[in-house]
Amino acid sequence: MAGTSDQLLVEEFERIAAFAEREIETVRFEFVGGRIGLRKAVDGNHSTLVMCLVRLWMQARPELGLFPARGLKVEARRGGRVLPDGVLAPLGHFAGHGDWSDPDGVLMTLEITSFDPDTHHRDRVVKPRAYAEAGIPVHLLIDRDNLSVLVHSDPDPEHGYRDVHMVKLGGKVTLPDPVGIELDTEDFKQYVD
Repeated sequence: MAGTSDQLLVEEFERIAAFAEREIETVRFEFVGGRIGLRKAVDGNHSTLVMCLVRLWMQARPELGLFPARGLKVEARRGGRVLPDGVLAPLGHFAGHGDWSDPDGVLMTLEITSFDPDTHHRDRVVKPRAYAEAGIPVHLLIDRDNLSVLVHSDPDPEHGYRDVHMVKLGGKVTLPDPVGIELDTEDFKQYVD
């Protein structure tokens, strides 16, 4: 490892992640909270949920794009690197960006829980906190284990999101500004297994 510190530098992580993406197609790496995380290939229901939401945004807010697995720099000092299931931003926002974009201009992040041992810590704790630290206005979590949707809003860089609203799958939930749409989750119930 470069330097005299035992901690991995973000530049070293980026080289490892780029190598892995080229050589190992079924996994991608994330770096958040000073730890490398492994993001495995997602199952078909997970991918279908992402595509349902992509289509929803194309219809409801055509000026916005929900970009699947767009790399973001997160945490207070932008030292983290994550791959949300979706990143909502104006169309063309990421044009010319490399693998990892600053979160400025991002309106919302999307995560969908996976059926792996680290999903609780990664999707319900670490990532929402990293998104709040980065100042991302809204974070949407579709929790397939708990059959619920959580909308995080009003980010506080020191304490996480101040407002978390939960609705059971099948209900409707309003995504606050700057997203500003009502989300009907009835169709999501068929993709939770």
